[in-house]
Parts: sequence; C-alpha cells; structure tokens
Amino acid sequence: MSKLNYVLVNAEILPQVYRKVLAAKDFLASGDAASATEAARMAGISRSAYYKYKDSVFEYNPENAEELETLLFTLLDTKGVLSAVTNELFLVGANVLSINQQVPQGGVAKVSLTMRITEMTVTVDELIEKLKSVNGVKSVNIGG
Repeated sequence: MSKLNYVLVNAEILPQVYRKVLAAKDFLASGDAASATEAARMAGISRSAYYKYKDSVFEYNPENAEELETLLFTLLDTKGVLSAVTNELFLVGANVLSINQQVPQGGVAKVSLTMRITEMTVTVDELIEKLKSVNGVKSVNIGG
C-alpha cells in the first residue's frame, strides 16, 4: 500500500465536483440530508461522483489542524473509573469527542479516548500525569 500524499490547494481552482462533494458531506454531517443519495442530489452531483471522491476530498480548517489528541488507557474494571477520567478531562477544559472501550478482560479494559485540546488549561504531558493519579488508571499513553 502506498503512502497517502496530500496537497493544500485553493478550492477556487478545483473542478466544481470537488466543491460539490464537500457540500454533500456538509449536508450529511449537519443532518440536512438523511442519506448520501439525498446529499448528492442537494449538492447537484450524482451519487456515483459523491462516492468516487468522498474519501479523498476534505475541507481544510486551520483552526482544527492540531487541536485533537488521542489517549490510550488501561483501566481497572471497576465502577466509576471511566467517569473519573472524563471528569478530570472536563476539569482541565478538554472536550471528549469519542470513547472506544474494549470489553474488559483479566480485570482491565483498554480504552481509546479522542478529545479536542484547544481550550485545555494544562499541557498534554501535565494532563497525562493527572490522569495517572486517578484511582483505577493503570496506564495512559498518547495514541498513534
């Protein structure tokens, strides 16, 4: 598999279909369209054009470029541990976007947590140290 190659290009010079694919993706994300077919119709492109480009065309937002962080946890399978972790994140201003927890095995659960960090009041390293002190947290690492 080859390495992905990205370029940043002014949308005004691109063929109209790419801008319409972005519009269709926005219709889906906002809930204005209930399906890809409806989103494509609303954007003025065919469903096949939408599917052809949807995984290759992304809108660049410089405000979001470096604001996400994923942490990988090993947590004891004890009531309230994940809640205590998310409370610590709230206290430092992190905004949790997704949590993926595996079914606990051997008394521990693996958890992946992605958050927006732009409004945090501490550094990521300071946050990790805080999280390591939460009762029931066995380990915390930055995700890859």
